[in-house]
Amino acid sequence: MEKKKVAFYNLGCKVNDFDTESMCALFQKAGYQIVDFDDTADIYVINTCTVTHLGDRKSRQILRRAKRKNPNAVIVATGCYAQVAPDEVAEVDEVDIILGTTHRSKIVDEVEKFLNDHHRESYVENIWDNRTFENMPIAEQRHHTRAFIKVQDGCNQFCSYCIIPYARGPVRSRSVHSVCQEVKKLAEDGYREFVFSGIHIASYGKDFSEDINLLTLLEAVSKIEGVERIRLGSIEPLLMTEAFVKKLAAIPGICPQFHLSLQSGCDATLKRMNRKYTIEQFQKIVGYIRHYFTLPALTTDIIVGFPGETDEEFRQTKETLQKIDFYKIHVFKYSRRKGTPAYDFPDQVAPEVQHQRSQELIALSKIQEENFLLKNDRRVQPVLFEQIHENGQMTGHTPNYIPVEMPADSKSLGKIKEIVVHYKQGSDLMRGTEI
Repeated sequence: MEKKKVAFYNLGCKVNDFDTESMCALFQKAGYQIVDFDDTADIYVINTCTVTHLGDRKSRQILRRAKRKNPNAVIVATGCYAQVAPDEVAEVDEVDIILGTTHRSKIVDEVEKFLNDHHRESYVENIWDNRTFENMPIAEQRHHTRAFIKVQDGCNQFCSYCIIPYARGPVRSRSVHSVCQEVKKLAEDGYREFVFSGIHIASYGKDFSEDINLLTLLEAVSKIEGVERIRLGSIEPLLMTEAFVKKLAAIPGICPQFHLSLQSGCDATLKRMNRKYTIEQFQKIVGYIRHYFTLPALTTDIIVGFPGETDEEFRQTKETLQKIDFYKIHVFKYSRRKGTPAYDFPDQVAPEVQHQRSQELIALSKIQEENFLLKNDRRVQPVLFEQIHENGQMTGHTPNYIPVEMPADSKSLGKIKEIVVHYKQGSDLMRGTEI
């Protein structure tokens, strides 16, 4: 059979992005030609998202758009929306194959089966029957200096607003050996920085019978030749005990950048969200990190307009954010998700109130970002340069993930250089100069 052209479209998070690249690698290994989504392809794979109702809608739009590009193409829906709402996806007439968040390692087989019999199929399985991490091929990395490594899937937290446990299933961890194999290969290929991600990486190792956790993994990775930087994706705050943070700070190459999802700065709201910590606990965790790391970049997620959030609760959230003083605050308006407990909560907040609160926190985030950049002004920082731009500038990041630009030097690309960084008024970039 003559091998065909395959195009991919990814919606959603970094984990979805990794899964898309892994499926792409499967098709490449089988001899298919990978083309851009805007090109005409024989097969379109859409990795869907369901975090918000807008994610559902966009997923359906992209599925239909793919068929319009080539009415004879095979359309594959995979990912979180396909997993939690396969019947809804099946109502999209353009879809030929539904895969969900499992069975993706067999995507090429299922496409070739369809090409032979043209029989529409859904391979969505009961996600709670899945207890093993699905090993996929090493994903082709888009960056030449920083590699994203998926080490874990699934979540057992069940926050009241979140659909992800129902889409991704229980915690499954990738073996330390498998992760180290991938990191070793990528380090040999010249990658210097590794970002470890998952749906809930704080739970890494909890499904193993051996005494293995995230620290075990990071300590093993740090010993691999060529690994100069290690970053973590979003971290569950309660993982960051003083003992954990102290050990983490002792691991060579750990970058002082941590995304701690707060979600609300009010205890009453956190309780309705089924978050497991209090504001007092969270503030102590921030204190541990700032004690053991120098000028760490702390970022967070906040949901505004959660059911029952009063003006007073929002005021408490804003006050908490001002006290903690993050580098950046990622603000989301609450999105009602059918199938989650919060869907049926009383006192749903009006969209216009959500919008106003969102704007207030976005403005606060900008102020705090400028404050953090000012604290880093004139510091000597090791910058990993990742990209040269057409304007003659190159950009990279400090260990605490501040973007830096300076005149391009092709010899510096992919290397870490000690640079003096300078704050640029009104910019989210620092300006770098040679020492």
